[in-house]
Amino acid sequence: MSVQIIELNGVPAFAVVPMDEWNTLLARLEDAQDMADAKAARDTENFPAEFADRLLAGESPLRVWRDHRGLTLQALAESCGVTRQMLSMIEHGKAKPSADLLGRLAGTLGCDMDDLHG
Repeated sequence: MSVQIIELNGVPAFAVVPMDEWNTLLARLEDAQDMADAKAARDTENFPAEFADRLLAGESPLRVWRDHRGLTLQALAESCGVTRQMLSMIEHGKAKPSADLLGRLAGTLGCDMDDLHG
């Protein structure tokens, strides 16, 4: 690589490279960023279209998440220390969970508390 260093007050301040070398460096940088983005995307969770469709249709987020995780009302209730009836009431909009319960539900379901608001 041919580069010209320009100093300012005796300290290297700028590097000048020919355009073809600059374009090659830029392409390599973009490739490296694309690989980093692909790796990060591989580590994130994907959701089926049905999941999004159910939420968009107004279905209870708690029920959608519970179904997505393959949990019964009873299993989720036991995991969170509440009754199956209480979770059913929350899913049907007849009760609101406390912040503490919402945190336990989110932890068990592997989502954010905000994801469970209807």
